[in-house]
Amino acid sequence: MSRRAFLAATASCLTVAGMATGAPKPFKPRFAICNEVFGDWPFDKAFAFAAEAGYQGIEFAPFTVANDVRTVSAARRKQVRAQAAEAGLEILGLHWLLAKTDGFHLTSADEKVRRETTAYLKALTHFCADLGGRLLIFGSPQQRSLAPGMTRAEGLQHAAEIIHGLLPVMEERDVTLALEPLSPKSTNFLSTAAEAVELIDKVKSPRCRLILDCLAMSTESSAIPDLIRRHKEHLVHVQVNDPNRQGPGFGELDFVPILSALREIEYRGWLSVEVFDFSPGPERLARESISYLKACLK
Repeated sequence: MSRRAFLAATASCLTVAGMATGAPKPFKPRFAICNEVFGDWPFDKAFAFAAEAGYQGIEFAPFTVANDVRTVSAARRKQVRAQAAEAGLEILGLHWLLAKTDGFHLTSADEKVRRETTAYLKALTHFCADLGGRLLIFGSPQQRSLAPGMTRAEGLQHAAEIIHGLLPVMEERDVTLALEPLSPKSTNFLSTAAEAVELIDKVKSPRCRLILDCLAMSTESSAIPDLIRRHKEHLVHVQVNDPNRQGPGFGELDFVPILSALREIEYRGWLSVEVFDFSPGPERLARESISYLKACLK
């Protein structure tokens, strides 16, 4: 038997043995960090530092390049993508989609606003794909809260209308919209994972999925590991942070049971460090967050 044939036979036997024993797939999450953590650092410097710290991906906030992505040239898009690639990073997608924009809203009763919101989300879809990303992470609490007097059913209908209008472009560019439940302190619409899933089920498309954020989940009545298990069929992305608004490991939240739940459901997406309190500085936030997460995996 040749060496090549021997190695192929050995690999086949190991695969069959693993299937026979039901051996779980190894849990090796990919780590990402949100680029606004680095403040006004040039992208090449921020990307290089993130890669050196051990991250494989960048979650990109559009406002860090322009308040309106429609003004970003094709050349600039290629440059940002190339800068990430040069550092060995993947731009996984966008978040803070409507931050620092005007006139857009997910649940607006105004049909014109809804049309313009759909059009801008289409532009964000193209921008995301041009950077190499595949996820649009919809948080933007101020651009989705229900207006006084609007019912949740009306809000769901308006939001579903906008998302349905976005689906053809997401299909074309192979991009998925991830709905992010946020604390009721920040929004009155989709403030629990169950509410986000209700909208996902209303849209009825594999292009509309769920992102779970640890800070937001900490405000729910159920434990974070339970929420992860309960919503595993819809889950496409996870943001990791502490309820103190800093990185994982900077507060009291224990990530061992959280990562154990993700291992249990065979989660294969990103673990993306998102921070709102930047006071420790980008270097500490980046290095210590990933170091803590890796220690929790051991």
